[in-house]
Amino acid sequence: MRVVLTGASGNVGTALLRRLAADRPYWSVVGLCRRPPTGGEPAYDRVEWVRVDLSEPAAERVLRETLSGADAVVHAAWLIQPSRDRALLERTNVGGSRRVVDAAAAAGVRHLVHLSSVGTYSRGSKGRAVGEDWPTGGIPTSDYSRHKAAVERLLDQVDAAAGGPVVSRVRPGLVFQRDAASEIARYFLGPFVPRRLVGAHRAPVLPVPPRATFQAVHADDLADALVRVLDARLDGAVNVAGDPVMTPRELATVFAARWVPVPGPVVRAAAALSYRLHLQPTSPGWVDLALGVPVMSTRRVRDELGWRPAHDVRATVAALLEGMAEGAGTTSPAMVPGR
Repeated sequence: MRVVLTGASGNVGTALLRRLAADRPYWSVVGLCRRPPTGGEPAYDRVEWVRVDLSEPAAERVLRETLSGADAVVHAAWLIQPSRDRALLERTNVGGSRRVVDAAAAAGVRHLVHLSSVGTYSRGSKGRAVGEDWPTGGIPTSDYSRHKAAVERLLDQVDAAAGGPVVSRVRPGLVFQRDAASEIARYFLGPFVPRRLVGAHRAPVLPVPPRATFQAVHADDLADALVRVLDARLDGAVNVAGDPVMTPRELATVFAARWVPVPGPVVRAAAALSYRLHLQPTSPGWVDLALGVPVMSTRRVRDELGWRPAHDVRATVAALLEGMAEGAGTTSPAMVPGR
């Protein structure tokens, strides 16, 4: 089986390559990214690397050539930063996804797996888990969410066309692993947050809004789900998240802190001000996303694919925080260790 993976050098891509190296060594894997790793780790060494920037028109030729003869393509490429260059984000995430979808259809690829997100869902309840049929209109004030929803509309067109590939839409919660700690810190914390303080994950109080409930999944557990999706050639959408759901009280246990509820608008205003002053790189739309998206049901991935998470989400979050303090990473330029 020949699999092409976009975004292969990032958080999810690295975990999937690691899983394929261990469990599917007979598969042929092609990794697409802007900055290929130079080697030194088993997950990266058995991959045929192709350099491509999905935001550029030249990517169309590279994609046509690379996808020729592929059995499946896993589209995991996504740009998070620079968040202030909104045109580049849209050109990469929506325009780049369109290039991947068009190239897969033109090459006759039988299976297209798109790494979507909980962020594609419209606002919903934190107290009642929703299935894959929940509306995918996104959270309008979040660029990330709007772009994820826009790609879902592209996939709707593929589904409506006769003779196209089987389309799988994998919608995970937040994806964490220790090796991605430095990458995630660069994306969301910026240079002024003391990483060692974060890594201690000890605080007297944790001031977060009551709706700051989220789901996460260890990258290795998501990789397991992706392999099962590829094996089954699963059609349609599937939610993937670990246990437990991280309520503010659960998060407080990770920080050994006492939860102090604060209004969501206060947190958003603080995020907006610090973002405007260039003190941190996270736009206030991320706060809207975190407080707005619903809790997902994972019944389908468990019942139809037999998937079970091997990692407790509380331990995964703690390992991520410790990795931030220690500057954890890999030899991939996208996941280079922090200092």
